[in-house]
Amino acid sequence: MEININCDLGEKSKHHSNKYDPDLLKIVNSANVACGYHAGDEETMHQVIEISKKNGVSIGAHPSFNDPENFGRERMNLSTAEVEKLIIDQYEILQKIASKYGENVTHIKPHGALNNMACEDIDLATTLAKCIKGINKDLIYLVPTGSKMEQTAKKLDMKIACEIFADRNYEDDGNLVSRKKPHALITDPEKAKKHVLKMVKTQSLNCHSGKQIPCEIDSVCIHGDNQSSLATARSIKENLTENGLKLKKLNEMKKFI
Repeated sequence: MEININCDLGEKSKHHSNKYDPDLLKIVNSANVACGYHAGDEETMHQVIEISKKNGVSIGAHPSFNDPENFGRERMNLSTAEVEKLIIDQYEILQKIASKYGENVTHIKPHGALNNMACEDIDLATTLAKCIKGINKDLIYLVPTGSKMEQTAKKLDMKIACEIFADRNYEDDGNLVSRKKPHALITDPEKAKKHVLKMVKTQSLNCHSGKQIPCEIDSVCIHGDNQSSLATARSIKENLTENGLKLKKLNEMKKFI
């Protein structure tokens, strides 16, 4: 069985450090690169792409609302045209830099509030899916499993990778527990690796209540801006490999070839 590990990277800002990016790029298979709208800049994009190429990590754009002050986590109501421009502009920024290294952006994963809103709003989800397919029908769309983003992308027959979050708890409706709640995050590497393995093996979400929700899982998202996250990432990778999972970058998974 194949599985992918992805990570949001290049997010240097007043909110986040990119100190551990080089270490994480030795662990993950695919990088979601901040394109300067919520975090990062041209320098960080160059760094992530260069190190990704050395480590055989596939590159994805991580577009967000243009809101660095709030790290792209504040909800914004934009028109369809404004949303489309956000996605296209950020993809093109990253692709231009990637091409200098002989690389291509092979997937797109929306960030923060834009992603959260599209999980709930079918119209926004449709706008994103149509826009991404319009950029390039071969782009892999990395979406939260069970979301409206997955539903709309399937209707458009897109290349979809469904992800779970290694360090987050889930509510009984399949949504992530709000970061405002004390049990939102899983910071213990031992708990995180068991949490992930169970979900991948059973192809279901583990809800905080104990409920399980059947779903498709192609990729595991790891967040990594501190030492604990780095230990968690290593622990998850080792545990998946020891249990017979084959780790692949997104664009080399059998379902996309």
